[in-house]
Amino acid sequence: MGLLDILLGRTKPVVPDLDQLFALPSAAVTLEAAAGFVPTGQGAVCFATVEGSAFDQTHREVQALLDADTDRTGPPVRLLRDGYGYSWLVSQRTPDQLSLLVNDLHAVNSAMEVNGFGPQLLCSLAGFEETGTGGAESGADGSGRRLALVYLYKRGSFYPFAPLPGGGQRRDNPLELQVKATLANDLRIEQDLSRWFPVWGAPGL
Repeated sequence: MGLLDILLGRTKPVVPDLDQLFALPSAAVTLEAAAGFVPTGQGAVCFATVEGSAFDQTHREVQALLDADTDRTGPPVRLLRDGYGYSWLVSQRTPDQLSLLVNDLHAVNSAMEVNGFGPQLLCSLAGFEETGTGGAESGADGSGRRLALVYLYKRGSFYPFAPLPGGGQRRDNPLELQVKATLANDLRIEQDLSRWFPVWGAPGL
């Protein structure tokens, strides 16, 4: 099964439920208390790369909508393309503005849907980092481990993705399973582990 099959959930179609994103702030409280991870303030929406004037117009609409938010203190929404050819609309907030970040992610997904780009939507994610001063499991720069809570658009479910520090495409499977158990009552966790696709190159990770 390829990336698009996994992220799009083609084997079991589910009606997208973007309101599931609003469960992230309460899940973040649980995650910090149980595992010591706090929001980074960065989130992104991933989609199959789209070319053409219709998407350019949608991008401008999304950027104007989010940049008009008077509470925004970070940089404007950015459009990036990763090494695998997928596109990301990235929003940066302060770490204590997770609710506003979730609003951004919801708005981006909704705008893509309304403008006919729902089939291209793959996933959304919010970034987290481990608190503390580092140690054996920390990155080379002394920072804590990184974690993303990834929302699968076509599945309406979440999964944790935790790349191991130090570079290379290795993931912290024990941490991911720990987070799965920790957030079982906060988020609709994707139970099919084969759909926990590694989002290497995702913004913020």
